[in-house]
Amino acid sequence: MMAFYFQRLVEIFPFFLLGLWMTVKVAFISLFNCTILGFVLGIFRAGKNKFISRIIGVYVSLIRGTPFVVQIFIIFFILPEWGIQLEAFPAALLAMAIMGSAFICEIVAGGINSIPKGQWEAAVSSGLSLFQQLRFVVVPQAMKVILPPLVGQYVLLIKDTSVVSVIGVMELTRVGWITVVRIPEGLMVFSLVGVLYFVISYPLILLSNYLERRMA
Repeated sequence: MMAFYFQRLVEIFPFFLLGLWMTVKVAFISLFNCTILGFVLGIFRAGKNKFISRIIGVYVSLIRGTPFVVQIFIIFFILPEWGIQLEAFPAALLAMAIMGSAFICEIVAGGINSIPKGQWEAAVSSGLSLFQQLRFVVVPQAMKVILPPLVGQYVLLIKDTSVVSVIGVMELTRVGWITVVRIPEGLMVFSLVGVLYFVISYPLILLSNYLERRMA
């Protein structure tokens, strides 16, 4: 029986490759979006405007303190009641961007706050604008602190793409659930799903470990 299930799994393996491709699309589009948004929020979070910093802090606490699946449900099922209708794929991207940016914001803000005050004063005394201070002095130094946890966060975000299956996005986890209906051998099916997630994540795990050693 196991041999029969394995043969069936091999036959429908292209179905898993389609799910893998969808996972890769969701993951890397989301990583791009939440990195841009997270850096912008992180810069303002670490800025001198206390009001904006606190508003962003509330946003970060709210997103980090609520389950990701609840956030997806609100975007996909509740927003249409307010006239905002999104298909599953863009809803997944929006949810990933909101969730990921909150975590990246704190990583970026922490990196910027780690820069000694003297570096800021030197940048100001050089006549640089605030944007130039960030671009040429602060952010390049902060990246040494930001990069290792940022790459680690990327790995977590890739694994979090499995949650978007609850709204019908045909990524790896949903492919696994559909397959289990046809091949009632859950360990075999989801072991394959786990291996494919590992294939995506492992290069980033290696990069994170390398950066931690390098920065140390």
